[in-house]
Amino acid sequence: MDHVHLARVLFGSTLGFHIIYATLGVGIPFMVTIAEVTYALTGDIDYAIMAKRWTRGFTVLLAVSITTGTTVALQLSLLWPKFMQLVGQIIALPFLIEIFAFFMEALFMSIYVYAADRIPRRWRIASVLLVAIGAAASALLITDANAFMNAPQGFRLENGKAVDVHPWQAILNPSLPTSDFHVLMTAYMTVGFVTAAVAAYGLLKKSHTERERQHQYKALMLSLALGGTFGIVAAISGDMSGKYLAGHQPEKLAVAEGLFNTQAHAPLVIGGRVSPSRQDVIGGIKVPDMLSWLATDRLDGVVKGLNDFPRDTWPPLFLHLFFDGMVGIGTALIFFWFRRVFLANRAYATSRRVHF
Repeated sequence: MDHVHLARVLFGSTLGFHIIYATLGVGIPFMVTIAEVTYALTGDIDYAIMAKRWTRGFTVLLAVSITTGTTVALQLSLLWPKFMQLVGQIIALPFLIEIFAFFMEALFMSIYVYAADRIPRRWRIASVLLVAIGAAASALLITDANAFMNAPQGFRLENGKAVDVHPWQAILNPSLPTSDFHVLMTAYMTVGFVTAAVAAYGLLKKSHTERERQHQYKALMLSLALGGTFGIVAAISGDMSGKYLAGHQPEKLAVAEGLFNTQAHAPLVIGGRVSPSRQDVIGGIKVPDMLSWLATDRLDGVVKGLNDFPRDTWPPLFLHLFFDGMVGIGTALIFFWFRRVFLANRAYATSRRVHF
C-alpha cells in the first residue's frame, strides 16, 4: 500500500468517527428545541425533563466532536498540503464563517446549560434555538467545502496556480443546495431514531416505575414523529441528489448502480456485487426502467454508464454496496417509523394492562 492509500485510510477513519459525533451534535440541539417548545405549548413537565436529559448527552458529545473535528482539520494540512494550499485560496471563506457559527453555538449553549432556570421561558427557548442554528450552520458551511470539491468553480488554473478567484462563486456551487439539504435532513432523521432507541430501551427496563415508563413513552413518540418525518424528507432530498449526480457527476451515479453501458430504460439494481470482468452486478435485483426514472423523470431516459469514462477516473466499484446499505438503512427506518406510529398506542395500552 503506497503513502497515498495510507493517507486516505488514516483520514477516512478519522472522518468516520467525527461524522458520528458531528451528526449527533447537529441533531440533538434541534430535538432539545422541539422538546422546549412542546413544554411551553402543553405545560407537560415531561418535555422539560427530556430537554435536560438530551442536553446532558449533548454537552459530552460536543466536547468529543470538537476534538475529532480538530484532528480532521490537522490531518487536512498534514496529509494533503498541496491540495490545501490550492483550495485554501478559493474556498477558505466557509471555514472562516464557520468559526463564528461555532462561537454562537458555544455561547448560547453556555447560557442554556447554566442559566436556563434563571431566565424567562421565551429566552430559554431562544437560547437553545440559537444553539441549534449555530450547529446547523457549522455543518452546512463545512459541507459547502465538500460540495465545492464535487463542483469546483469560481477560479481558473494557470500553471498549477489558482487565478481569477471569486470566493462567492466557489461557495454558491451547483452541488451546494442538494448536499446541504441532504446532510441537514439526515442529521435530524438520525438523531430522531437514536433518541427513539434510547426511549425504547427505557420502556423495556422492568426496574422503571410506571411514571418513568410514561415519560419514556412520550419521548419515544416525539422522537419517532420527528425521525420518521425527516426520514421521508431525507428520501426526497436523496432523490434530488441522484438527479444532480445524473447531470453533473454521472460516473458516480453509474458506479452506485453498477451501470457499465449507457442506455435508455436503465434498471435500478438492488443488492448484488459489481463484477468489472462481466460488467454487470452479480446477484442484484433489477427493477426495470427505475434508474432512468430516478435520474431523468422519464422511463426511457438515457443514463450514462462507466464505459463512457476513462478507466482511471472510475470511483471504487465497492461503492455500490455502501450506496445500497445507505438506502437500505434509511428505508428500513422509515418503515419502522410507519409501523410503530400505528401500533405504538395499542402496544403501550397492552403493556400497561400486563404491568398492572
